[in-house]
Amino acid sequence: MRNSGGRKYWLKTKLSLHIAFVALIMVALISVLANIFIRKQFEGYVARQQERRTEEITANVGAQYDAVSGSWDLDFLHAIGMYALYEGYIVSVYDANGETLWDARVCDMEACAMIMDDVAREMRERYPGTEGEFAVMDVPIEQNGREIGLARIEYFSPYFFSDDDFMFIGALNTILLGSGVFALALAAAVGWILARNVSDPIRKAVDAAKRMSSGDYAAMIEDNSNIRELDELTKSVNSLARSITTQESLRKQLTADVAHELRTPLATIGTHIEAMIDGVWEPTRERLASCYEEIERIGRLVRDMENLARVESETLKLDKTPVDLREIAELTIRNFEADIRAKGVDARVDGEISEIEADRDRISQVFINLISNAVKYTNDGGSITVTLSETDETAIAGVADNGEGISEDDLPFIFERFYRADKSRNRTTGGSGIGLAVVRSIVSSHGGTVEVESAPGKGSVFRVKLPK
Repeated sequence: MRNSGGRKYWLKTKLSLHIAFVALIMVALISVLANIFIRKQFEGYVARQQERRTEEITANVGAQYDAVSGSWDLDFLHAIGMYALYEGYIVSVYDANGETLWDARVCDMEACAMIMDDVAREMRERYPGTEGEFAVMDVPIEQNGREIGLARIEYFSPYFFSDDDFMFIGALNTILLGSGVFALALAAAVGWILARNVSDPIRKAVDAAKRMSSGDYAAMIEDNSNIRELDELTKSVNSLARSITTQESLRKQLTADVAHELRTPLATIGTHIEAMIDGVWEPTRERLASCYEEIERIGRLVRDMENLARVESETLKLDKTPVDLREIAELTIRNFEADIRAKGVDARVDGEISEIEADRDRISQVFINLISNAVKYTNDGGSITVTLSETDETAIAGVADNGEGISEDDLPFIFERFYRADKSRNRTTGGSGIGLAVVRSIVSSHGGTVEVESAPGKGSVFRVKLPK
């Protein structure tokens, strides 16, 4: 896939390539370092072996001296010298007077030259970078604490490899190369599996998002990942799907509710006016007042919607001043005094709280809506309590009643527009279903939150938390 931003790769491919690249670098680095370290150790080992070999040659040469007769076994010296020659050591033996007893060059000059050339060539060709040359080492030959002669040994210094040594180095390089290839293949396979485990949940989330964008709001991801971030992504997408499904349901319900709220009064007005036009009814004061009342209901619904739109607007400006929440609560209860007395409800305000910075008119609307609902749904002889408290950073106002309560199924939706827990209630008894949506919007615009606790038959507690 190509666009103006360049080539795009699948996450699985990119992760696999990156893991394989890192594995390749690590394998190559480890192989190089291991090769260098092992070679250094092997070179030291070979150098120590050559030192021991020179000591062995010297000891073997010294063993050919007969202290009783004071003579040397020249045949064995020849055998020792020739054997050492083919190992790459050119040996010359001298007695205590400096006289030559045996000399590899004198014995076979051509073989010495050939061996020296072969050793030097092998080291330079098969072990590049070798900086060496033939060196001579004189080793005194002693017997019973007396010097009986001298062994002069010439060899390629600081070390040289035999065919077996070169075979060992070749095998070592083959093993390192094979191990590197195996490690790279294993890393690529593990990387591909890891990349698949990471990319598959993301791909499923993308597919679910595409389905949701196409209108399939029931799209869900069934699989769970053992990676916390991916599991949270899956849960978030599923939560988004459920939220969109709920919002879509509420949107449809909103459309139906608005149509119902407008249809009922309009039908009433239309029926009354049609009857008066047809002469079935006389346009009396009472009938005109009934039509006016329905028009007023439509007006109140429109005003409620305008109020909600205004408080939910992103451009809403709050006129914040120092506000006494207890004063607002007490004033609101006095405004509902007639309804409270009519139902014999005990309404009171408990607690003290310091002033906060807030929009007085908006906060007053919050208390009006919450206390109005409490009065409406509290049975005769019940109680309503406004409790005020505070922390160092938060002012808390709770409105509690012991009325009908709200079912658990309805609690998640009571702050949605036009939602009414009791679908059987009409506008007169149940309201328009906008009040609590207004409460949530006003509280949110102040940077606060509103919570509810309720159970059928036990009443409700609405708790508003505002930053001080």
